[in-house]
Amino acid sequence: MLKVIATFELEKKLLEEGYDFVIGIDEAGRGPLAGPVVACACALKIANNFVGDIDRRDAPPGRLYGVLENKNWDLIRDSKTLSEKQREKLFDFIYEWFYVGAGICDHKTIDRMNISEASFLAMKKALTDLQNKQKEIMKNKKIIILVDGNRIIPNLSVEQKAIVGGDKIVKSISAASIIAKVTRDRIMMEMHKKYPEYDFEKHKGYGTKKHFEALKKYGHCEIHRKTFAPVKGMI
Repeated sequence: MLKVIATFELEKKLLEEGYDFVIGIDEAGRGPLAGPVVACACALKIANNFVGDIDRRDAPPGRLYGVLENKNWDLIRDSKTLSEKQREKLFDFIYEWFYVGAGICDHKTIDRMNISEASFLAMKKALTDLQNKQKEIMKNKKIIILVDGNRIIPNLSVEQKAIVGGDKIVKSISAASIIAKVTRDRIMMEMHKKYPEYDFEKHKGYGTKKHFEALKKYGHCEIHRKTFAPVKGMI
């Protein structure tokens, strides 16, 4: 089976077409039975002429060459293909080389809106967070958003492209997927301290055998999504 490798090829193409910033957006936490959905927006910080060299190994010497030789660039790919240790290692690296924004919608919002709409709202929050942090840098700039999946974010005036499997092939989306996953995992680790009987530190709210057993034994807790089966059937 051919291994899929995330690259900056799409970002490079769009920057050459005249865009000033290419923002990758992804989310983590659509499927769990408990906890929030978290989205992240990532835009590469470095100058346009650097993007074209990111995937090259014949880059000029000096600091740029040292940056490109950093193996962390190769590890920026779909967060699901990385270990927890690898994702944690990449977290600070991504913040160093990308402008980052995050957005969170909690279990109550998910139950009120449904998971699809809550995911899009989290993406909007992530984009707003990024733009607020970088007001001066992004002001009056030509921006395009690359959204992981087959749908663009509704009711958004910024230009967008939906990229199916984007977290696997587009580095900026891969970076967003990693930050979103680590951010959400850290939230669920904190929730484990409050609700240790559910073992959130291990499954992060997903429907594992142990989670189902805990639900059967203890019922649902405050952060469970009450519109999700099987939680819904227990209420």
